[in-house]
Amino acid sequence: MKQSVTTVKENWQNLEESLGYCFQERALLEEAMTHRSYANEFHTENLPDNERLEFLGDVVLDLIISQYLMITLPSAPEGELTQIRAEVVSLPSLARLAMSLDVGSGLQLGKGEKSSGGRDKPSLLADALEALFGAIFTDGGFDAAKAAIMPLFVPLLQQASLNDGQDFKSRLQELLQRTQRELPLYKLIETTGPAHERIYQIDVLIDDRTYGSGQGRTKKSAEQDAAQATLILLDENQ
Repeated sequence: MKQSVTTVKENWQNLEESLGYCFQERALLEEAMTHRSYANEFHTENLPDNERLEFLGDVVLDLIISQYLMITLPSAPEGELTQIRAEVVSLPSLARLAMSLDVGSGLQLGKGEKSSGGRDKPSLLADALEALFGAIFTDGGFDAAKAAIMPLFVPLLQQASLNDGQDFKSRLQELLQRTQRELPLYKLIETTGPAHERIYQIDVLIDDRTYGSGQGRTKKSAEQDAAQATLILLDENQ
């Protein structure tokens, strides 16, 4: 879908409403919504892309999620806290949240990135969401960032906590063992993106049949996402 710069910027207000935060410094919102492909096309204007804000947002998100887990799970060991945090801030999780907020409609992309479906790419959406968190932190401080982040992540954290931090691959294997089925095979289907931004697609095969499919910045995270998708599918078919 073709979108003009004006249409893209009109979506920023909807994004602010969804996040519950109104930027004081509008330039930060624009920076968070600017992919490097767009910034490169307008380099003479010295337009910054969102990579620095993404770097900051990643740290802010980890801190806020870690603080929540420390408070709500006071007896959980470090390994369990790490697993839960990794589950909820994974690329697939961030991309799904970004899609629910319609972040893609507000992204400023270069012509090539737009034509290749950049508004729907999980990696771009996840990065933009983290950049938004970094922008909110810069504009309004820690409390503002926390107020925007927690409503999005608390449901995910609660579900992950119910799982006791157990990884999806282990849960899938245990389920298949209980039901006396073949153990899953994880097959690498595709690797996309530049060397510093690889996206792996993994499918789960059970009895030579493909079940869930997952994506991630590492093969391990893609396997976890595929195992989660398979668990959901198996649960729906019961």
